[in-house]
Amino acid sequence: MDQQQQELLFKLSMSEQHIRQLQQQLQAVEESITELKSLDFGLDEIRGSIGKEILASLGRGIFVKAKLLSEDLTVDVGSKNLVKKSVPETKKIIKEQTEKLQEIKKELEEKVDEINRELTKIIFEAREKDDGIK
Repeated sequence: MDQQQQELLFKLSMSEQHIRQLQQQLQAVEESITELKSLDFGLDEIRGSIGKEILASLGRGIFVKAKLLSEDLTVDVGSKNLVKKSVPETKKIIKEQTEKLQEIKKELEEKVDEINRELTKIIFEAREKDDGIK
């Protein structure tokens, strides 16, 4: 195997690794978007439900029956800063976060596409060189 072939294999390997990392990031972003959409739906469910029994999440798939006393929500706005928010205010925050994640998702998809185009170009050029040698 000559040096050109080794360089080609190295580029292909690095590109493949980069694509895998981007795909993992994409998956995490998509999971976060799904989670936020589910949360948004859940907020719709509590509107007008004061006094009704609900299942409240304690985390990690653990729920407890609770009676809804208020539609006021306590929201972590970052760095463990908790503030009271109404359902519409919270839905607005969720919408903004979802939009930011959609932008990140689009950027990641564009990066994957860019790397795929580069890979295609590298492979095409390598084949042309190989055909030129024969």
